Amino acid sequence: MATFVRKMRRLGAVDRSLLAHMRKYRSEIPKLSPHDVNQILRANEFTKDFSGGSVRYFDSNQLASNSPMEDARTEANCLYTSGLLVGVFDGHGGSACAQVSSKRILRYIAASLINPTDLRRLLDDNAKSFSFLQCHNDRLEFVPEIRDIYEESFSKFAGDLLRRKGSTSVEQVMEQAVLRLDGDMSREAIENTSVRTLAVAMSGAVACVAHVDGCHLHVAGVGDCGAVLGSMNDTTGQWTARKLTTEHNAQNVGEVRRILAQHPPNERDTVIRVDRLLGQLAPLRALGDFRYKWPRDTLEKVAAPQYGEAAVPPHYHTPPYLTAQPEIKYHRLEPRDKFLVLATDGLWDCLTPLQVVRLVGEHMNGKTFLQPLELPNRDIRLGELSQMLAHRKTGIPKKPMDKNSATHLIRNALGGTDYGIEHSKISHILSLPPDVVRLFRDDITVTVVYFDSEYLQSTLL
Repeated sequence: MATFVRKMRRLGAVDRSLLAHMRKYRSEIPKLSPHDVNQILRANEFTKDFSGGSVRYFDSNQLASNSPMEDARTEANCLYTSGLLVGVFDGHGGSACAQVSSKRILRYIAASLINPTDLRRLLDDNAKSFSFLQCHNDRLEFVPEIRDIYEESFSKFAGDLLRRKGSTSVEQVMEQAVLRLDGDMSREAIENTSVRTLAVAMSGAVACVAHVDGCHLHVAGVGDCGAVLGSMNDTTGQWTARKLTTEHNAQNVGEVRRILAQHPPNERDTVIRVDRLLGQLAPLRALGDFRYKWPRDTLEKVAAPQYGEAAVPPHYHTPPYLTAQPEIKYHRLEPRDKFLVLATDGLWDCLTPLQVVRLVGEHMNGKTFLQPLELPNRDIRLGELSQMLAHRKTGIPKKPMDKNSATHLIRNALGGTDYGIEHSKISHILSLPPDVVRLFRDDITVTVVYFDSEYLQSTLL
């Protein structure tokens, strides 16, 4: 509380009524039991196991701060190719763009990966966008009105795929799919102006999407979601963290220079102000957010009737100011690569990439102690049994509280200290009222993809 007050005073943004409310609430804060905390943290857990490929399983979880939650996640197997697609999406200005993007982007990528002959056959059989994927943990359904618009856009996109010339790399597929979806969302809002299409167009989302196919890993990043690869040195047992994404924000000097170079010198002081695009938007690349992309006359015609004068940002002279252009990274997986963590900035605001990798690594090692002791299918000596029991006894204190590693990360992000998890800390932050919790933390979405080391070893032979 004291840290929060000092921070707000430095910003000159203290509302006395809010502070009074916080002090009153602090004195009356409910005491959550460990059971209550577990119920909250585990409410959105999901785990999916696989066999026969480079991915063993993935864990995912979400914890909301906004209401409704502005984060989204999606995971799916490509039905006509051998890849797994996973993505995390962090919305702003509402949840619409993140929710819609998470449902559609994987379908665009999956269709783009199919060779033209097979794609034509599928389209001749009247294949719909959702038939290209086997989604996991997918609970969102579009209403018929908006679904028909999206299916029409997908049909046009698939038709364009058939007219492609030459071969296309996975990097090109992911880049073109992201940009095409962004363009489709723009066109849909202009041609089919409604409350729903405008909600998508005027909100925005940053995203991180990974495609895993055997030993080939591709990651597309737009904005400030993050992907980190956790690898272990077989000799020393030390963990290393490799970032596979770049944050597109004002702390990225190259990104700032890119944007300034695209606009006249007389806009140098207004394009990025107080570390935000036109003084408003923190990410410097995003899906949606067409109030920073459309020409002024389009904003005035399409958005202003619904959103008023605020639809046009200040100092809006030479649009577009924003792009959905993703950065694509490729990595060939090796046996030392154990897992990939995708997360929205709600996690990265609290933990560094190396902290995240070490926590997941510790969770991997400790998770074995959550299972019953299994004896080998052979005769064993009493001394060997004694060693097994002694090893288990020393390891039991290291076992994690959560089976799901995404939950383990969220728990440590909120309640971790140098001495372990502090219940009072995590209980307090989970007890904050909806009108102030957003000041302390963001929505958190985490997906951890685990690789099969034996499979990856076989790809080296």
